[in-house]
Amino acid sequence: SQPVIQEVDSKPVNQCAFSISAIPKYLDLEPSLAMDWLEISWEDLHLKERVGAGSFGTVHRAEWHGSDVAVKVLTVQDFHDDQLKEFLREVAIMKRVRHPNVVLFMGAVTKRPHLSIVTEYLPRGSLYRLLHRPASGEVLDQRRRLRMALDVAKGINYLHCLNPPVVHWDLKSPNLLVDKNWTVKVCDFGLSRFKAHTFISSKSVAGTPEWMAPEFLRGEPSNEKSDVYSFGVILWELVTLQQPWNGLSPAQVVGAVAFQNRRLTIPPNTSPLLASLIEACWADDPSQRPSLKSIVDTLKKLLKSPTQLIQMGGP
Repeated sequence: SQPVIQEVDSKPVNQCAFSISAIPKYLDLEPSLAMDWLEISWEDLHLKERVGAGSFGTVHRAEWHGSDVAVKVLTVQDFHDDQLKEFLREVAIMKRVRHPNVVLFMGAVTKRPHLSIVTEYLPRGSLYRLLHRPASGEVLDQRRRLRMALDVAKGINYLHCLNPPVVHWDLKSPNLLVDKNWTVKVCDFGLSRFKAHTFISSKSVAGTPEWMAPEFLRGEPSNEKSDVYSFGVILWELVTLQQPWNGLSPAQVVGAVAFQNRRLTIPPNTSPLLASLIEACWADDPSQRPSLKSIVDTLKKLLKSPTQLIQMGGP
């Protein structure tokens, strides 16, 4: 079937250098997924040490034209068409997002056997590591932890405010990266979907249940309020410095959260303002959870308050 040519500024779309006919027919991609991303040549990337694993692949530090970058190399390279589409969809989402609290997408290697996503490199690694395995000199005082919570809320609020909204679906502290100035950025859109397209059934997800909303774990239709629940778990981590559901297996977490209605315990010495914010994020009814916009406003107010009002429980 012939591609539809739309008028944009009175010039037909198909005048771009990348001809639609150059896309392999068997892929049947939406043109926006297949064109005009920043194509990076594998030969230009000099891979260094492995720094982690994300959805679909391993992440390495690399040098690209003299700069440090992070390269997520996909584990599976002999993709089926739908998996390749999934990869290109992640690329298409990352290409659209630009915000100080979202990891900067720099391009992609789109030729097998090196399918990869290239982003800025954040030297402090994940928030999970900083909270649970800090090195000496990485002490996070209460105000810094609150600022980190605000960073996460601003990044997710930005995604939710896009048109159509981007719901992350896999928000957790291992997916939040920290730069040298302690700014936190959201990354790893491996499960993201434009809300206008679809919702995910959790049956298709190999996720991390500790951070996932109960309705999501039950495979019910879910929306951006699932990210709000996950944000509540991240805020709980920042407040308590504990690992969520430590000691429970993933299956036990699913049972506790999705079917027994259990929630993490908020330490009694936590500031009431913080405790009520966390509890609001965990409301059983997703529509009762606050929006990320209102969470941003609440956290900004809290950051202006005296230290005793933002008391956090600790281990």
